[in-house]
Amino acid sequence: MIENALLVAGLGAYILATLIAVMAELRGRVIWRGLAPVLLLALLVHGAAIVLRWQRLDHGPYVNLFEILSSNVWSLHAALLAVVWALPRLRPILAATLPVLQVLVLWLLTVDAVDAPMPVTYQTVWLPVHVWVGKIFLGIVVVALGAAIVVLLRRLTGRALFPRLPASSALEEVGFRLVLLAFVFECMMLVAGAAWAQDAWGRYWAWDPLETWAFITWLAVALFLHIRVTFRPRPEISALAVVIIFLIAFATFFGMPFISTAPHKGMI
Repeated sequence: MIENALLVAGLGAYILATLIAVMAELRGRVIWRGLAPVLLLALLVHGAAIVLRWQRLDHGPYVNLFEILSSNVWSLHAALLAVVWALPRLRPILAATLPVLQVLVLWLLTVDAVDAPMPVTYQTVWLPVHVWVGKIFLGIVVVALGAAIVVLLRRLTGRALFPRLPASSALEEVGFRLVLLAFVFECMMLVAGAAWAQDAWGRYWAWDPLETWAFITWLAVALFLHIRVTFRPRPEISALAVVIIFLIAFATFFGMPFISTAPHKGMI
């Protein structure tokens, strides 16, 4: 019961932080000192729930949909908070990014917290490496998504929204650099995943649905980086590409693992 109470409290704090960020931006106010403690509290409380479950089941949050959603809700909020803490000029981006993450929060509230044993194929050192570099990749992409959303909203409305953020051209440059950094971690994720597959199933790659979609995500990111460096499209085009990359990555992380009947179904 303590574990469940901590989980609900943490998720509620995420939603509260989102409302604070959006309302503050609508009013043109700076509320970082009020928002940061709420987000930090949410991470601490939710993190405690994850640790308690980890100790009780004697395995990390890797096995089923509930555990994967919960750990990604935590890691994505943590990545977002870390980036805007380190880059104060990007803090208003929280009002554009946090609402997207609440889709996962609401989804998590509908999923049963089923206990599942750790499969034998998951008992390898490469699994946590694969998982955590993947979370870092997606966390960086989420921050780039926030910059892209602001650029697109400014274009669609014709208004100078998010006035405390840099100009759209500068935000596009930030998004490009973030995607470039994310690409490094995605490459590491694929390499660690191949090593894990070799250790678990005796093959590095088998083109199962999740592996195929992971490669599609890699190709999408690589294609964007190539086009961005070669042709330097308008900020709105780059922003739209980042949104597409996020949607493909989202499908890879939260769609294919639970549709596939391959051996590593349910694994992120």
